[in-house]
Amino acid sequence: MNKFLLCCDWGTSSFRLRLVDRNTYAIITEFLSSSGVAGTFRLWKEQTEISRFNFYSNILKSSIHELGKTIGSSVENIPIIVSGMASSSLGMEELPYAELPFHIDGSQASVRIFESFNGPGANLMLVSGVKSDEDVMRGEEAQLIGLLKINEVSVKQHEQLVFIFPGTHSKHIFVRDELMTDFKTYMTGEIFNILKEHSILRDSVNLIDSSNMTEAANLQAFKYGVEVSASSNLLHNAFTVRTRQLFGKFSKEQNLFYLSGLLIGSELRELGSGNFDHLIVCCGRHLYDHYKTAVETISFETKTTFIQSELIDKATIAGQVQLFNSIQTINNE
Repeated sequence: MNKFLLCCDWGTSSFRLRLVDRNTYAIITEFLSSSGVAGTFRLWKEQTEISRFNFYSNILKSSIHELGKTIGSSVENIPIIVSGMASSSLGMEELPYAELPFHIDGSQASVRIFESFNGPGANLMLVSGVKSDEDVMRGEEAQLIGLLKINEVSVKQHEQLVFIFPGTHSKHIFVRDELMTDFKTYMTGEIFNILKEHSILRDSVNLIDSSNMTEAANLQAFKYGVEVSASSNLLHNAFTVRTRQLFGKFSKEQNLFYLSGLLIGSELRELGSGNFDHLIVCCGRHLYDHYKTAVETISFETKTTFIQSELIDKATIAGQVQLFNSIQTINNE
């Protein structure tokens, strides 16, 4: 078994390629670019000479070559797994989604293998996402698989778990008896950006770095937003961002955190009475303090675990390695 694996996360607006140790999940080196799937698709549409798959393949192979330069050695003949938007209708090749219930060992993933893509025996494994009857995800399932693989969370028999992966489109994933049984997407981050930049509220907030909640006044404004999210409909509460600034109750900076609290509070309150045994919040650095504060403010009565932000990248890698190993094992049987 090759000790190394190339792990590629090809998102809508970004591209990340890593050479990792399959045993320790350590990153040997990485190559980052802004060549996301959306931009790559537009570039492909502007030309007519090359097929879509070959166009994407050329970019991927060029990135593999650039990655090798960072360590002064070729990384050809190493297998590669690609997840994210690369298997979407805008990506290298559109693949069907895996369906629920989805086993958390990754063995039911929807994949396509391209043999000897990166040299003899070095296959490319393209991984799709997961769908329910009315929702889809791409990438969070790999993070979930990885968290369980690195033993950050244990799954007990008959225990109902809810994993929260915050972001532009926040995901709540429900797991029971080693199966993903359901998930829901919340447009929390996207709505936040739209309201603060493109709505009537843009004149009531300061467009500053909203990840900094060290100022006591900003923290209190955020907490108040979480509390207010329980009192009325979000469509009404959002307008109070404007009136709080008009009436001099909050500064524009505090108002930004108040708006964030309203939205994150509304998202989390969807979990209702807490009809689950364990809540696991998996945040990157930018949103860790926000979700931790919101969960503590709402005071869920169930057990809650906060995964440290520095473990999220490791979980993504561990999930990709586990997916690669599981599918490869099945194909070799």
